Amino acid sequence: MKIPRLLLVPVLGAGLLFLCATMAVGAERKPEVHGTFDGDPMYTVLPADAIPAIREPKIVSAAEAADQMAADEPVIGVVIGGQARAYSTWQLDAHEIVNDELGGAAIAATW
Repeated sequence: MKIPRLLLVPVLGAGLLFLCATMAVGAERKPEVHGTFDGDPMYTVLPADAIPAIREPKIVSAAEAADQMAADEPVIGVVIGGQARAYSTWQLDAHEIVNDELGGAAIAATW
């Protein structure tokens, strides 16, 4: 598959930014081995809480979300006690977890 040139520059730029950030983290501390999986070492690369959770999600109506999202955009959907939420996976790419309350229950949606 040929990657369009317009997409290649942002992807490479993001990759280089990630690589530089990873190298900066690596310069401060070395990854630690924490056991093995199928004989391969498991490393800790990021310190605890390095990727912040969304702790107070901004909830918008379905109509507002439709204005901001593509019709085929993937979401994580949750229904509890007759209440529903849809969490955008592109927003969770940067946070990986959202802490929320739904239907009287504390929940954590992860991506």
